[in-house]
Amino acid sequence: MNLTSENYYSVEANREYLSVSQYKDFVGTYGKPGCEEYALAKLNESWVENMEDSDALMVGSYVDSHFEGTLDLFKAKHPCMFKKDGNLQAKYLKANDMIQRCERDELFSTFMSGQKQVIMTADMFGAKWKIKIDSYHPGKCIVDLKTCQSISKVFYHPDSGHLNFLAEWGYYIQGAVYQKVVEINTGEKLPFFIAAVSKEKEPDIQVIAVEQSLLDEALADVEHNTPNIVALKNGEIEPMRCEQCDYCKHTRILKQPIWSSELIGEV
Repeated sequence: MNLTSENYYSVEANREYLSVSQYKDFVGTYGKPGCEEYALAKLNESWVENMEDSDALMVGSYVDSHFEGTLDLFKAKHPCMFKKDGNLQAKYLKANDMIQRCERDELFSTFMSGQKQVIMTADMFGAKWKIKIDSYHPGKCIVDLKTCQSISKVFYHPDSGHLNFLAEWGYYIQGAVYQKVVEINTGEKLPFFIAAVSKEKEPDIQVIAVEQSLLDEALADVEHNTPNIVALKNGEIEPMRCEQCDYCKHTRILKQPIWSSELIGEV
């Protein structure tokens, strides 16, 4: 399958290729546990995500589209965000504040000035992978744009301690996969950066260099988990349920009562 910007997110492409977002559907992150049965249901189109977008998600998507250069297409798909005169509704004006904050910073703009939405594929760990790079500087670096609630927010998990937002949402995984796919295609192992902008009242910005040791650790996990995902996609093994996601809640079949002590689960 020849991937283009038009078919990159199609069901057919997702069935043939593994992506970081699909990988996280199966395996999960600290912030959102994975669910194998849910991931397969999405691929088989037996489960369709609720497309009721939150205001915060729409703001982030608007910012992403601006830097992708696809804002006109985004506006056509989401007319509900705009007033009759074509301007953003009041609750979405934060998106313009975020864009203006990014673009008046020279360093941020430089990192985001690379080739936009570069698609690459590679055979890796027994699977065909696809990536789409936000800002690619050939021979220099890979940059991914992230909008977030707060750049400095700290997340706590009893088994892992305090984590930053990159670890919480699996962005080290993304950096590791992008770096390796680019290396397979070009022979160059390039540094990976996150260009982050927050959705706070006063948008915060940072360009974040991701340590190579963290990328190496994430890639080792990807290598370990990929064969299981391939076997699941091929129907060779039965998927496990997380019993926590919306899909599991919707499809749960009660077989017997549970004890009250089971409500908390493992802490």
